[in-house]
Amino acid sequence: MKHTLLTLTATVALGAMAANAEEVRVYNWSDYIDEELLTKFEEETGIDLIYDVFDSNEVLETKMLAGGSGYDVVVPTGSFLARQISAGAFQKLDFSMLPNEANMWDKIKARTANYDPGNEYSINYMWGTTGIGVNVGKVKEILGEDAPMDSLALIFDPANMEKLGECGVHFLDAPDEMIPAALKYIGENPNTMDADVVAKAEPVLMGVRPYVQKFHSSEYINALANGDICVAFGWSGDILQARDRADEADNGVEIAYYAPKEGALMWFDQMAIPVDAPNPEGAHKFLNFIMDAENMAAASNYVYYANGNLASQEFLEEDVIGDPSIYPSEETVENLYTKDGYPPKVQRKATRMWTKIKSGT
Repeated sequence: MKHTLLTLTATVALGAMAANAEEVRVYNWSDYIDEELLTKFEEETGIDLIYDVFDSNEVLETKMLAGGSGYDVVVPTGSFLARQISAGAFQKLDFSMLPNEANMWDKIKARTANYDPGNEYSINYMWGTTGIGVNVGKVKEILGEDAPMDSLALIFDPANMEKLGECGVHFLDAPDEMIPAALKYIGENPNTMDADVVAKAEPVLMGVRPYVQKFHSSEYINALANGDICVAFGWSGDILQARDRADEADNGVEIAYYAPKEGALMWFDQMAIPVDAPNPEGAHKFLNFIMDAENMAAASNYVYYANGNLASQEFLEEDVIGDPSIYPSEETVENLYTKDGYPPKVQRKATRMWTKIKSGT
């Protein structure tokens, strides 16, 4: 999928050079949009779209905080957005240019305001949970019929992981997701800002490190779908994409997603305009286009993530709006937690710890 997107970027860029037309540069997560929407935006607006992809908040943040990213629209996760707003990386949105903002969902806006007070700098693109993807057949074969597939014990109990290591386990390369999950497993506050509490995640993660085949934030989709691994700790929509790819391939692989019963992280990916965006007017046109109810529904129907656009729900396919893994029940939502950005000192400690965990030393 990434290769397709990057090829598209090159093609669109050539078109832009030939026509010398207005262009908008968008930097979004990989595997995260229906590509037909990109073509539709160009056709409707006459603007050339340069669309690049990344697969970790850290990569995006490095670009943003260095300044001069060259992008008009970027898509950080809430906790990173908050830190970047504080650093002056974004410009306030001009809502007179965003009439489709009326389609947005108050319940989601109330939560994203935690990262962007008043929702002045960003709009919600997608939201979801972080949890456990399993190859049901392989996990039951290795751990038995009563394998704790809906529990963090599946991935943080070394006795389970030692066995699962044989069939392959991937973790997200995302300290902002993995550290809170490890803290939740041992009964600590996953949203703690106390460096000493954050440090308690290290022995949990190091205890299972020998059995983690890879830390990566997108490769687990195909690895799960193909049966190359049996467990991934990842993002809800990615795991559901893996499930559907396996179904389409009819390869005998059954993938299931579980938001851990101990509580799962609820995250929000927000579209925002960098303070030094080359084309802020074009950026607003892109945001308004995305907030169109049918366009937003097309994106969700393609990527299997919930979105923050209430008006889009009438256009969602039943296997999206009707799937509690994507649009959880009120009861499940009550059990979800959110993660704020760490203060700089704690962030440095978490980053060092993560580097150590990944290297296994």
